Amino acid sequence: MKLITNKNVGIVFNSYPEHVKPKMDALREFIIDVAKNIEEIDTLEETLKWGEPSYITKHGSTLRIDWKAKTPNTYHIYFQCNSKLVTTFRLLYKNMLNFNGNRAIVLNLNDTLPKTLLKPCIVATLTYHKVKHLPFLGI
Repeated sequence: MKLITNKNVGIVFNSYPEHVKPKMDALREFIIDVAKNIEEIDTLEETLKWGEPSYITKHGSTLRIDWKAKTPNTYHIYFQCNSKLVTTFRLLYKNMLNFNGNRAIVLNLNDTLPKTLLKPCIVATLTYHKVKHLPFLGI
């Protein structure tokens, strides 16, 4: 898989507070690692959308991540709110993950990254246009 990274993405990651940066770096690395193992993805673009690190594939929906000072104890994975993504994730993981409306998974800075739960969500997002017709997005 070819990774294309906008040079400004690193600036955003370096701007996170010292206690937040390791969490955001780990989430970034996890998204890239998951994408590398999806056969259908030959290119992953890492760029900025609305000033937030974003991940885009040819057949996927945009996935964004960020930490905001107004919610200092959490960081988020954002999804297109007009997709079936968060609605489906909520059905599958309602008691295991925290959500913000139909747009985000909310992660607590004090918790370990729930990789087992997040991996199918990331796969479904990065391949969304190939799986959106499947029951539960193929998860």
